[in-house]
Amino acid sequence: MPPVKIPNPRVIFSGIQPTGVPHLGNYVGALRQWVQLQRTEPDAKLIYSIVDLHAITMPQPPEQLRRRKREALAALLAIGIDPGRATLFYQSSVPAHSELMWILSCTASQVLTNTQSKLNLGEKSTIDDKQAGSRLKLGLFSYPVLQAADILVHRLTLIRATHVPVGHDQQQHLEFARECVTNFNAAYGSHLVSPQTLIPPVHRVMSLNDPTSKMSKSHKSEKSRILITDSPEDIKAKIGSAKTDSIPGITYNQTERPGISNLLDILSIFDPEGRKGVDLAEQYSDISPKQLKDMVTDAVVGGLAGIRDKYLELLDKGDGYLDSVEKIGAQKAQKSADDTMQIVRDSVGL
Repeated sequence: MPPVKIPNPRVIFSGIQPTGVPHLGNYVGALRQWVQLQRTEPDAKLIYSIVDLHAITMPQPPEQLRRRKREALAALLAIGIDPGRATLFYQSSVPAHSELMWILSCTASQVLTNTQSKLNLGEKSTIDDKQAGSRLKLGLFSYPVLQAADILVHRLTLIRATHVPVGHDQQQHLEFARECVTNFNAAYGSHLVSPQTLIPPVHRVMSLNDPTSKMSKSHKSEKSRILITDSPEDIKAKIGSAKTDSIPGITYNQTERPGISNLLDILSIFDPEGRKGVDLAEQYSDISPKQLKDMVTDAVVGGLAGIRDKYLELLDKGDGYLDSVEKIGAQKAQKSADDTMQIVRDSVGL
């Protein structure tokens, strides 16, 4: 996998919602790059947040949220995030995120980013519908402002913007953050700095039993996804039951053979030679789907080796250890955020 390079020292911020243990798509789509940046960017200031305030835009039992936060923290440590190298914390532990969100909202334009999709509205429904409108809470309506605050509250110096690793489907959120900067600076002077996009290599992992959709924790079937803490036996069972087709041989065609193509893409993620799915299809054109599944199983088990054991080891240490790691990270994050908030408060008159 080619390294993600940044020309000069920067603040790099990224966050993940606490929805439980990350799946393979989360890992290869973002989290593996988080680990990589620790090695490839020794001068960068890395700030990784478990964004629990975003998580409560959709109601859930308090105990579930607490458990999922710790699961997410343990998973990040298990994949190789070093709390001595990166600042790792819960978003809610740093009040500056919420404070800057409110200040930005006072100059931000009205925003309704992705609200319809978050409400799971049908194609013919709109937020003006009474039933849909009753489900639209203010937090869901304004969460992009909090996303902007998450990014803008951390920086290295006034002249260095925060870099944010984003996928192609997330760039609109960064554009909104830049708009927040423009509006705030127009009102109070040039104090905030527009964030820069850091686009990592694209690796999309699709659902194992519905390969036309992205792998997701929200899918009702647990066999649709591979968790990074799954045992080798679970991984083998899930890949073994993955949807394919009855066409002879192995070819790469995401439209006509989405299941086979997804397996090839997963295989390519862990390929030591960095070959793409289409290249692997040519090399293994004569094997059966069963043989392909066996190869993918071996690759995934090998690629995730050690993560499950480390994760279970961290949980066995009890909540005290994870809480202590997060507390140290939150203190570092608060100091970073306070540097920005002092400038913001002074400029606004607070």
